[in-house]
Amino acid sequence: MNSFVKTMLACLVAVLIAGSLFVSVLFSLIGSLASMGSEDEGIKENSVLMLEFDGIFGERADDNPLVSLMNDGKNSYGLEDIIASIKEAKKNPKIKGIYLQAGMMEVQFASLEEIRGELASFKESGKFVVAYGDQYSQWLYYLATVADKVIVNPEGSISWHGLAIQPIFFKELLDKLGVEMQIFKVGTYKSAVEPFIATEMSDANREQIAEYAGSIWSDVLNAVSESRGIDVEKLNEYADGYMDFCQAEEYVKCGLADTLLYKDGVLDYMKGLVGIGTDGELEITTLDDVKAKIEIDNLLENQSAGKVAVYYAVGDIDGSTSADEGINSKKVIKDLRELREDKSVKAVVLRVNSTGGSAYGSEQIWREVVLLKAAKPVIVSMGDYAASGGYYISCAADCIVANSTTLTGSIGIFGMFPVVEKLLKDKIGLDFDVVKTNKLADLGSLSRSFSAEESAILQNYVNDGYDLFLKRCADGRNMSVEEIDRIGQGRVWTGSKAKELGLVDEIGDLDKAIDIAVQRAGLKEYSVEAYPVASDFMTKLLEGEEKDYMESTVRKMMGEYYDCIRFVRNIQECDNIQARLPFELVVR
Repeated sequence: MNSFVKTMLACLVAVLIAGSLFVSVLFSLIGSLASMGSEDEGIKENSVLMLEFDGIFGERADDNPLVSLMNDGKNSYGLEDIIASIKEAKKNPKIKGIYLQAGMMEVQFASLEEIRGELASFKESGKFVVAYGDQYSQWLYYLATVADKVIVNPEGSISWHGLAIQPIFFKELLDKLGVEMQIFKVGTYKSAVEPFIATEMSDANREQIAEYAGSIWSDVLNAVSESRGIDVEKLNEYADGYMDFCQAEEYVKCGLADTLLYKDGVLDYMKGLVGIGTDGELEITTLDDVKAKIEIDNLLENQSAGKVAVYYAVGDIDGSTSADEGINSKKVIKDLRELREDKSVKAVVLRVNSTGGSAYGSEQIWREVVLLKAAKPVIVSMGDYAASGGYYISCAADCIVANSTTLTGSIGIFGMFPVVEKLLKDKIGLDFDVVKTNKLADLGSLSRSFSAEESAILQNYVNDGYDLFLKRCADGRNMSVEEIDRIGQGRVWTGSKAKELGLVDEIGDLDKAIDIAVQRAGLKEYSVEAYPVASDFMTKLLEGEEKDYMESTVRKMMGEYYDCIRFVRNIQECDNIQARLPFELVVR
C-alpha cells in the first residue's frame, strides 16, 4: 500500500512539474511568435553578432529548456548552429561584425578548426571580428587569433603551454579490487585496452601519440603564427615558458594580444567600429536571434527542390542502452533506410564524430551505408573523431572528407572480458559451483578465468573480426587488404596523414562534403536538411530528463576524467568485442 501511495504521489508531482513547465514554455513560445512580428525585435541595423563560447558544446545543440536549468544556466551550443550563424552574419547587411567572447567551453580541435575557417571566410566580406576574454583557454585562444583584434582583460590570462595527452590507467585499482581484465586484440597500436592491463603507455602507443600530437600542435603553431605574425620558434619558446600565469601586459608585449581592456572598454571599441558614439547603445545580436532568422528563411525556401540530407552519427556506437545516446545502430539503420527510400533526398552526407564502439553494430551500419550508396551518393564528413568503428561506418562512402586534425583510422579490434573471481571470493566471500552438460557451457562466467582452449577460441573470433574490418576498408577504399593492414593495426592518424595514406579523399569541413554531394548528385537547386530530427521538448520530458541531469552533473564534477569513468561504467552493457579509439583526446 505504501508503495502504491508513493507511486501516486510521484506521478502527481511529475504531472504538476510537467504542467508548470509546459505553461512556461507555452508563454515563451507565444512571446517568441509575437516578437517575430515586432519591428523592435530580432536583428537590428548596425548589429554585432556575439558568439559566447561558454557552455556545453556538441555537433548539434540541445534546445531543450531543461538543459540550461540543469547546468547552472549554461546554454547548449552546436557546431551546426555556430557555422550557420557566421554564414548568415556574412551576408546580412544589418550585421557589421562578430564579437567572440571566450569563456569556459570544452571544444575539440577539429571543431574549432571548422569555426576558425568560417570566421576567416567571414572576414573576406570586409566586416570585423573582435575577440575578448578574461581567461583564454589554449584552444579558444587558437580560435580567437583569427580575429582582427585580440583583447584581454587587464587582470586576465592566456593559456599557452603546448599539448599534453595523459591517459589514465586503472590496473592497480582493479588489482586492489580483485578484478582482472582478459584481453584479446589485433593491432600493435590498438591501445584502448592498455589502461586496464598496464600502468604506462606501450612503446607503440607512445609513438603514435607523439606523432599525431605533434601534427596537431604544428597546425596550431602555423595558424597562430600566420595570424599574429610571430615566428613558430618564438611561439614554441613562449609555450616552453608556460604563459598561463604571466601578467597581462606580457601578452601584449610578446604579441599574443593586441590590447588590454575591461568589457565596457571592448564595447566602446566596437561602437567605434560600427560608427556610433560611445554614448550610443551597441546592438548585440545573439546566436538565438540569428537561428530564428535562419529558420524563417528555411521555411520560405523552395521545398520542391532536391534535398541533401546531412545525417549526424555522433558518439559511441551501441555504447549505451538508451536509444537517444550516442550512435544506436538499430536507429541509425532505420533512419538511413528511410533516407534511401525517400525519393526527395538526392544525396546523403554522413557526418561522423565517433571514437567507435561495438564491432557488430559498426558492421550493421556499414551494410546500410552500402545499400544507401547503391541508391544515391553518400559522402562522409569527419568531425573531431572518425576512428575505429567510426571509420568502419565511413569506409564504404563514395568520398570521405576530413579536417586536417580529425583523428581517424585506428583500424583494429579487441575483446575485453572482466573476471571478478578474487573480488567475489576473497573480498566478499562468495563461492561458486557449476553443473555442465558440455565442456565449455560456462564460457564467459565472471567467476573464473578463461582456459587455454577458451582463450584460443576468443582470439580466433577477434582475428576474424579484424580480417572482416580490413576487407571492408579495402573494398571501400579500392586498396588491397595487405595495404590496409600496413596502415591499420589499430594506429591512429590525423586527417592530413590519412589523406596521404589513402584513408581519406579530401581535407575540408562539412560544407565541402555538402558541395561534393551536390556535385555527385548533379543538383542545381537544392535544400540541406539535418537528420535525425531532434526530439521535441515534451517527448524528452516524458522520457525522463533526470538521467541527463545526473550525467551532466557527473561530467561537470569529473572534468577530463569523465570519459574514462564512463568507459568503465559501460563495460558491462557494451558488446565485449569493440572497434574503438584508444582514448579521446584530452588537452590542457
